[in-house]
Amino acid sequence: MSIPSVALVLHPNFSPFHFSVPYMVFSISLSDIRLFDLKIVSSDGKSQQAERAMTVQPDGGVELLETADIVIIPSWDELNEPPDPVLTDAIIRAHKRNAHIVGLCYGAYALAYTGLLNGKKAVTHWLAEQDFCLRFPEVKLDTNALYVEEDRVITSAGTAAGLDCCLYIVREYYGSQTANKIARLMVVPPHREGGQAQFIEQPIASSTRDAKINHLLDYLRKNLVKQHSIDELAAQTLMSRRSFTRHFAKATHMTVKEWIINERLQRSLELLESTSQSIENVAEIVGFQTATSFRQHFTKRYSVSPRAWRKTFGGG
Repeated sequence: MSIPSVALVLHPNFSPFHFSVPYMVFSISLSDIRLFDLKIVSSDGKSQQAERAMTVQPDGGVELLETADIVIIPSWDELNEPPDPVLTDAIIRAHKRNAHIVGLCYGAYALAYTGLLNGKKAVTHWLAEQDFCLRFPEVKLDTNALYVEEDRVITSAGTAAGLDCCLYIVREYYGSQTANKIARLMVVPPHREGGQAQFIEQPIASSTRDAKINHLLDYLRKNLVKQHSIDELAAQTLMSRRSFTRHFAKATHMTVKEWIINERLQRSLELLESTSQSIENVAEIVGFQTATSFRQHFTKRYSVSPRAWRKTFGGG
């Protein structure tokens, strides 16, 4: 039985890291047995230079995609530029004959330009989400997943999520036991909890253009532990309830409840990362009425539990 073939596609000014992740995963042998037949590809079959001082000689050109079981685009350098027509056609043909097509990180751009992602779920690095949505409105972008697959098209989030994605592909072909062995060899977890949400910086604006609302936000930050009613807050700003809710939403783009929950969660991150306070104490300090409520809101926002967050980002 022939082993699955992998075509790893180089592009001009490629990222050494994004190239090396699939190169390592799909080059590994277990007990001297190769799991994949890896070939390095460039559109014209000529060597390609990385971002700095690294040149890779491919095994051939796009003709290698004609027999590949897995085609991988490891990121993409020029987001304004689609793949050249020769590469685009080869990728589409590979998909039509049931090959897996993979875009790691910004590699999702290359696949989106081919049209293969239209109507499908996809993911890319969170920094590019807004741009990606504007360019490719027909793609169903998932803003949290580390990787997704639909109709044999697989995309991953930024940088290290490419490793998660490659291990997922190994599991698809050889099962969890083999993927776990490779993960151990690389000294990485075989599967990570949560998604991109836990890595995205989501600062809340410290002030707005509304002076009254700014004064109220300062008060709320100093009194997160208190439970606040809309009527009480409206009275502080000398507004009617209706006028207050309208002004607050216009200034913050959130409801009062959403803003307070966001601020409590942001404060909880600081405590989880920099103190050894119990989860119950953190919940109380930031103003959640119960630890259960805190855990529910936290997990909904970040897709991991407070305890898992502390384990990943805590300094202790």
